[in-house]
Order: sequence, then structure tokens, then C-alpha cells
Amino acid sequence: MGSRRRPQQKQKHAPNAAVAARRARISDLIGTIRPLTARSVLATALLGASEPRLQVSELISAASLFGIGSGATRTCLSRMAANGELVSDNGSYALSGHLIERRGRIDEAARRTESVSRQWDGSWDISVVLLERRAAVDRLELRKAAKALHLAEIREGVWTRPANLDPERVPKLRAVLDEQCVHFRGARSDITVEGARSLFSIEEWSRDAKRLIRAMEDEIDASRAAVDDTKAMLTYQFVLSIAAVRHLQLDPLLPPALLPADWPAATLRSTYRRLDETFQGNMIRALQR
Repeated sequence: MGSRRRPQQKQKHAPNAAVAARRARISDLIGTIRPLTARSVLATALLGASEPRLQVSELISAASLFGIGSGATRTCLSRMAANGELVSDNGSYALSGHLIERRGRIDEAARRTESVSRQWDGSWDISVVLLERRAAVDRLELRKAAKALHLAEIREGVWTRPANLDPERVPKLRAVLDEQCVHFRGARSDITVEGARSLFSIEEWSRDAKRLIRAMEDEIDASRAAVDDTKAMLTYQFVLSIAAVRHLQLDPLLPPALLPADWPAATLRSTYRRLDETFQGNMIRALQR
């Protein structure tokens, strides 16, 4: 009897080991997977919903899939509303403040098509810091805004990019640059294609994008099989989705003339949308059990 049990134990644990090994391949991109907080679950549920509003009962059910009780969920909802992140109305909560702005940025990053970019005439936009002295918080705020606007720092205090995007995009972020910089529009540059790719770390972005694509495709395929630990599956898909969105938001959005032929941005976006559909479907099925 003992000899019959050993193969069964191997069959039970082998798939889990294989899944762990597969997921470990991109641990540097998603970080250490920790128990999810009530705030992160609730915010993401609303950020990913078809409409940025859900009933309290729906939010409680979603949080329960990650081991978060109804009391903790209600307390977190009240705190988020007090902080201006949510607004409540007739038994439901909707995104507000910076979270609604974040939803807009996520939607743009995940659903953008290359046709959104304007025709590029070969010119560049440049923003140069004018202030001689700046507080550390101001420098950090400018760096975050410039990166979110897909600018690259060619040297200390000089930010640039090809002029293929709307110069007035994301007014709130543009205002940060306007306070600290002077702008030059339509500048000509003799930077080479290789130089531009290096400036925007094209090779690194492409490499990590392809790793995320593979990880998401593996997870989508694995979701079709029976899963013993639903919480672990949903948690991993949750953090993998966040990693994909974070990477999409770092897409430099360069004109096609500066990109390699196998640029994976479009594939990353479409694969992310497929993973998000898979994740939402798995949550619905888990709630129906």
C-alpha cells in the first residue's frame, strides 16, 4: 500500500511546484506576493469594473474572495470615502478624486492604439528646468510628472521626447512641468535611431514586456484547468495584472520610425485585456459557488 501512495502524492504536488516555478520566473517584475489589503482589493475592483461604481454587497463579496471579512470591508470603504477616494450613494460606492484619475490613466494605457499618436514630422519637444533651487519634493513631483508624460531625461533638468503626442495631454501633469520648466516645441535633433532607443530604454522595456506577455498567456491557459486554491490564483492574477498595467504606463509611445519591427506594445495590451477578462470571469465563478 505504501508503494501505491507515493505516486499519488507526487501527482498531487507536482502541478503546484510547476506553477510556482513558472510564476517565479517573473518575480522581479511583480515583487513579493503578500496578502492583499482591503484597500487594494476594493480600489482594484472599482478600477476594473465596467462602471466605476459597485454596490456594497458586490464589494463585500469581492473582498471575501481574498479572505477579507465584511466588517473590515465596510470599515475600509468608510475610510476611503472620508479620504475622498470614494463617494457613497444609495448603498453603492464610486471612485472619486485621484482614483478616478488613475482609472483614466489605466484605461488609456491598456486600450491605447498606436493610431492615437500624431503623425511625426521628425521634431522633438524639450522641457528645461529654469529654477536654480528646488525643494526635494518639487524635484520628485517633476520627475514623476515627466515620466508619466513619457518624457526622457537627456541630462539633469532637461526632458525631451519626439513630438508625436498631444503637447497639452494630461493638463494636471502638464501644470507641474509648466511651474518649473520652459518648453521648446518642434525642435530639430540629430539624435540617431539607436540613440533615441537607448534614451528611452527600448531594449529593456521590450524584454520585460515579452516576459509579461508569456506569463499572462500561461496564466490564461492555466485558468482553463481545475484549480484547488482559488484565493492563490486570484491573488496572483491580481498582482500580475497590476504589473502589466504598470509596464504599459511606461511605454514610451515613440513613433514607429524609432521602434524595432518586433515592438511588443500592442501584444502586451491585447494580452492584458484577455487576462483581465479571465480574472473577472474567475471572480464571477468563485462568487457563484
